[in-house]
Amino acid sequence: MIKTKITSLVIGLILGAGLGLYGNIDDDVMAAKTDSQTTKTVKQAKSLSQQYQYKEAKSVLSGHKGTTVDHLKKSINKQQSKLVTWDDPTKISHLFYHSLIVDPGKAFSSKQAQGYKDYMVTIDEFMPMLNQLYDNGYVLINFKDIISIDKQGKVTFKPVKLPEGKKPLIISQDDVNYYEYMKNSGFADKLVVNKQGDVKNQYTNNGQKKIGDYDMVPIIDTFIKKHPDFSYGGSKGVIAETGYNGALGYRSSKSQYGDTKKTHREAKKATKVANAMKKEGWQFASHSWGHINMTTASVDDIKKDTALWQKEVQPIVGKTPVLIFPFGADIGSFTNYTNDNAKYTYLKSSGFSIFDNVDASQTSWGQLTNDYYRNARINVDGIRLHETMTGENTVLNDFFNTKDFYHRDK
Repeated sequence: MIKTKITSLVIGLILGAGLGLYGNIDDDVMAAKTDSQTTKTVKQAKSLSQQYQYKEAKSVLSGHKGTTVDHLKKSINKQQSKLVTWDDPTKISHLFYHSLIVDPGKAFSSKQAQGYKDYMVTIDEFMPMLNQLYDNGYVLINFKDIISIDKQGKVTFKPVKLPEGKKPLIISQDDVNYYEYMKNSGFADKLVVNKQGDVKNQYTNNGQKKIGDYDMVPIIDTFIKKHPDFSYGGSKGVIAETGYNGALGYRSSKSQYGDTKKTHREAKKATKVANAMKKEGWQFASHSWGHINMTTASVDDIKKDTALWQKEVQPIVGKTPVLIFPFGADIGSFTNYTNDNAKYTYLKSSGFSIFDNVDASQTSWGQLTNDYYRNARINVDGIRLHETMTGENTVLNDFFNTKDFYHRDK
């Protein structure tokens, strides 16, 4: 009887000790999980604050405690107290490019050599520009950051807040279609999504296909991974898309290539790329379907062209309120659009509320009404860079030093 009691007592003590031991392990595991979650939270908050999303960063930290969290909250509050508000719609600078030249030797010796020299820049010229824009305090935004459009079509400007010395900048690229005439001329073939889910270019050189950073989209994506503070809330640039040769390098136009299994496959591939780009902060714009001059085109021509864009390009890139005029050819003078302007009223009724022309006479120009926002872009190309070198036009001097990288005139 005594032996039985002793045995039960020993077993009880062992079990009790064991339960205590397991309880300590559970506590350690819970503590480790808490530390891991805090580490992830701090990392997320730091990432948000790096891209000037201070309110969102503080929201992520809400409910978390600890020395690291407290220090980060203080740092964010300090940064917030010194922000400069950009609330003037006329002060948003906008630079635009065409497809970047990968191989200048091929491009400048092709049939279209003069056009490429006039309207394109090379990757070797673009990279120093990008670095200097960053060094000079520019931060990439897109129209989603500054323009709000309600269901009734009313347009409101949203201020952007940045640290002192930082300046908002929109970058756009026209004709990201990799047209048929550009084949074998030293340009990328198309945009693709690689196995890691990143958007890259396919580039063919002497029959060999390569995947990499061969145009603006992947170049900026890679740059912002290294310099997250070059982007406001993850925003990248604006991509102006036509449709007559398909989209993003895919021959998806049914009106041009036929309603076939191939064009359907091409459209599906292009849509996959467009979705990946939007997820990474890129915004799309219409550049018209046929790259038409909207100054000289009739209202009926604009209607036919817009219908084609909505039928063939919009299903790929999604609806957009942004229209970037081909050739910079606006539908009105620099005075406000009015309802007497039939081109404007049609385009507004078709869903466009943001319009972009070209003006290289000043570093920024904007026009805001309750119905639309108009923004001027500065062309960065061979013509503008040459004029900068000669002093004929100095507007680009506010953004970068052209003499550091432009050597074509020598």
